[in-house]
Amino acid sequence: MPPHGHPSNGENPTRQRPLPPHSNQQQQHHHPYYSSASSSSASFKGCCCCLFLLFSFLALLILAVFLVIILAVKPKKPQFDLQQVGVQYMGITASNPTASMDPTTATTTTPATASLSLTIHMLFTAVNPNKVGIKYGESSFTVMYRGIPLGKALVPGFYQEAHSQRQVEATISVDRYSLMQADASDLIRDASLNDRVELRVLGEVGAKIRVLDLDSPGVQVSVDCAIVISPRKQSLTYKQCGFDGLSV
Repeated sequence: MPPHGHPSNGENPTRQRPLPPHSNQQQQHHHPYYSSASSSSASFKGCCCCLFLLFSFLALLILAVFLVIILAVKPKKPQFDLQQVGVQYMGITASNPTASMDPTTATTTTPATASLSLTIHMLFTAVNPNKVGIKYGESSFTVMYRGIPLGKALVPGFYQEAHSQRQVEATISVDRYSLMQADASDLIRDASLNDRVELRVLGEVGAKIRVLDLDSPGVQVSVDCAIVISPRKQSLTYKQCGFDGLSV
């Protein structure tokens, strides 16, 4: 019988004490952590990609529906025309009011400056021939004399119903606008000799077709009117207007 406490069969006692697998346990503990983190990151990226594709699809769908509706209603450009011009006041003052014609040269004395005061009231008509409403932005109208801007009137934006007409009013006031030399001479000659002062009214009107509370890209309607005023009669004697180059 082998002695008590000694291993039998020639076994090595050191083989009965296996080393604790510290390194293996640490590796087993670390691998699940990295795997779960990478899985969460991939899931987050996948969700973001799906949301982006969903929003892109919805945006394209809304755009397609809007374009189909626009093509169905066949929008037309609105009309914006100057109907009436009321002359409230026109006054012209030269720097040398005693200017007279020189009999030796048969010419008049050229004034150094001339001032023009003017107040006119304009009535426009906006026509919407479309099946849907139109949204107008703020518009401005300028009165000019021989290419020189004298004054400006602003018209606030408004909404116009489908198949409707609307009147829009604007007033331009000019207070002693000073013209120099050649322009002053032309103004005095037009007023005193010809009793006609020709002015030009220019304006740009921005409009958008509104469908389902959505606005289409804007279009511009141009207003171009030539008016002639008699300083003696203080009234309008001639008017010719056009929009987009068409006479009306």
